[in-house]
Amino acid sequence: MKVTKVKSASNSYHVYVGENIRCDLNSYLPKDYSSIFIVTDEIVAKHYLEEIKKSISHKHVYSSVIPYGEKSKNVNTFYQLHTDAIEFGLDRQSLIIALGGGVVGDVAGFVAATYMRGVDFIQMPTTILAHDSSVGGKVAINHEQGKNLIGNFYPPAAVVYDVQTLQTLNDKEIRSGYAELIKEALIQDDAFFQSLLASDLSSLTNDVLANQLNRGIEIKASIVEEDERESGVRKYLNLGHTLGHALESIIGYGVRTHGEMVAIGLLFAIRVSEKVFSIKLPYDQLLQWLNVNAFPIQLTNINKQQVLNRMKLDKKTVNTTIQMVLLKDIAQPVVVEISDEDLLNYLDSFLKEIENNVNLRMGE
Repeated sequence: MKVTKVKSASNSYHVYVGENIRCDLNSYLPKDYSSIFIVTDEIVAKHYLEEIKKSISHKHVYSSVIPYGEKSKNVNTFYQLHTDAIEFGLDRQSLIIALGGGVVGDVAGFVAATYMRGVDFIQMPTTILAHDSSVGGKVAINHEQGKNLIGNFYPPAAVVYDVQTLQTLNDKEIRSGYAELIKEALIQDDAFFQSLLASDLSSLTNDVLANQLNRGIEIKASIVEEDERESGVRKYLNLGHTLGHALESIIGYGVRTHGEMVAIGLLFAIRVSEKVFSIKLPYDQLLQWLNVNAFPIQLTNINKQQVLNRMKLDKKTVNTTIQMVLLKDIAQPVVVEISDEDLLNYLDSFLKEIENNVNLRMGE
C-alpha cells in the first residue's frame, strides 16, 4: 500500500492507495465519530455499499443512494442529502463517506462542508477520474450555466483508494480518468507523459494502474500543498478544462464523461499554445493516442460563439477576459489572457481540424 500525505493550510490528511483496503475501513478512520453517513450512487451501491457497511464497526451507520452520473450534481441532490442527514440525526461529530466517483465526491463533500457549518468527510474513490477530484479539497455542484460554479474548498479527513474497485469500470470511465492523468503529466512530468502515451487502456494491470495513479496523486498533492485555494499554481490543474467545461454544459452534463471532454480541451490547449508561443508540442502524438484508445473526439453542430460565451463563465475569467492554461513546453504551464477575437479564430480552426480527423478515421 502506498501512503501519500497531503499538507494544506487548513488540513493535512493521508491518501491510502492499495488493494482490498476497503474491507478494513476502521483502520483508516482518523478518529471516533458519533455516526457515519455513506453517500454513494446507484451503480456503486450494487457492488460495494453493503460490503463497506460491514467493514465499519459502528452502531450508527446510515446511507443514501443518488442517481448515477453528472446530472445528479445539482442543488436538488445537495438539498436532499441535507434532509437525509437531518433525518438520520447527524451531528457535528458525525462523518460523511463519499463512496464513488467524482460526482459523489463533489456532492457529498459539499454537503459535508455545509452541514452544521462543516463535518468531517472521507473520500473513497471508485473511479480512475476520482484520483484527481478526491485530492485537493474542491467540492461543488453544477449550475445549469456552468460546471462547479457553486462550491467550496474543503479538504477531506482522509482518502481511501482501493484499486480493486476499478476492475468494474467500463471503457468510458477508464478513458475519463486517464485524461486527467495526461493533464497532470503535461503540467509537470514529461517522462510520465511519455509512459502514459505508451499505455494501452484495454490491457491495464493493477500494478501499472496503481503506479500511474500514485504518480498523478503525487503531482496533484504537490500543487495543492503550494496553493490550496487556487490563487497561483493550482490554476495549472485547469489545463484543458476551459474548453472541456464549456463543451460539457453545451452538450449536456453526462452525455459524455468529464474526462472525454477534458481530452478535447487538452488538444485545444496544446494547439493554442503552439500558435501563441510559436512552438511545436506533441499534439499529433496525443491525438493518435486518443484515437487508438477510442476517445470520442467528434463534435457536431458546435457554435463557436456559444462556446466562447460558456468559456467566459470559467472561474479563471477576469473582467470577461478568458484566461487559459497553456504550455510553453511540457511541464512549463502558464496562464494567458486571450482576446475574444483570437479565441474565436482558434476555435474555428480547431473545430475544422477535429472534423477532418474524424472524417479521416471514418474513411479508414
